[in-house]
Amino acid sequence: MFINLENVCFSYPHVKEKALDCFSMTIEKGEVISILGPSGSGKSTVLRLLAGLEVPTEGVFSIQNKIIFDKKTFIQPEKRGIGMVFQDYALFPHMTVADNILFGLFNMKKAEKKKRLREVLELVELTDFEKRYPHQLSGGQQQRVAIARAIAPNPNLILLDEPFSNLDAELQLKIRKDLRAILKNAEITSIFVTHDENDALAIADRIVKIQKGKIKNVGRPCDLLGGQVFPNDESAQQEQRVLVGV
Repeated sequence: MFINLENVCFSYPHVKEKALDCFSMTIEKGEVISILGPSGSGKSTVLRLLAGLEVPTEGVFSIQNKIIFDKKTFIQPEKRGIGMVFQDYALFPHMTVADNILFGLFNMKKAEKKKRLREVLELVELTDFEKRYPHQLSGGQQQRVAIARAIAPNPNLILLDEPFSNLDAELQLKIRKDLRAILKNAEITSIFVTHDENDALAIADRIVKIQKGKIKNVGRPCDLLGGQVFPNDESAQQEQRVLVGV
């Protein structure tokens, strides 16, 4: 068990219903987890709590048995070792690809920064793009830069918020496969939230279905396929059979 979430609860001010109600799960190192649910289900709240952008009302969150928050402990976001890829990528428009990636590597020496930059550019297949600016990149390339920036400091966990919402439909199939390959090659534990079942089935090792702040189902994509998650999308099912080997 690499990550443990136990009975995590959260309520927004002046709202009677809990945004997250006793959310519990364990995650192994290197797993890619999808939190799947409709708008308002609580999935983005999970990310905000893990990132430290909100304070839970109850519960425990630990990474490698180190308490990140509980009743007595709350580690600040910048000290958690967690990377975040925002829905709009949040790249600095006045910085090159290289400078965007290097932004979070302030604790490394110059030679180490250059080495790490080369490693992550190769990982996301952007080795010839380091001098370009975000406006000179496609949406898929901007996403890769955002992922590279999150991966560069070697975080314990990467959080991705609706990673395909800004991409054209034609790009999504390819980018899904690319993203899974990047995350697996980096061997970094990842959690991404989405409302799109295609995204979850194509990328995740396990899917956590959430509704009204509560977990409704957890399973591997190949198991959930048998549960008619995609009754009308044969192409998505075929894609996932290839990815998971079923």
